Amino acid sequence: MVKQPLAFRMRPQHIDDVIGQSHLVGEGKMIRRMVEADRLHSMVLYGPPGTGKTSLAIGIANS
Repeated sequence: MVKQPLAFRMRPQHIDDVIGQSHLVGEGKMIRRMVEADRLHSMVLYGPPGTGKTSLAIGIANS
């Protein structure tokens, strides 16, 4: 078994694990409502490297 780097092991696995962006993924907010209603079909995440785009995508995908 190959150990993954700490950053990968600590990555959010569910939308509830995402820290920050509460204006988008907080209770009753836009992305959370769309995920809970199974209405989020596609999304473009844009920003500089290291800002959490992949972590957010993984959290949404596993929710």
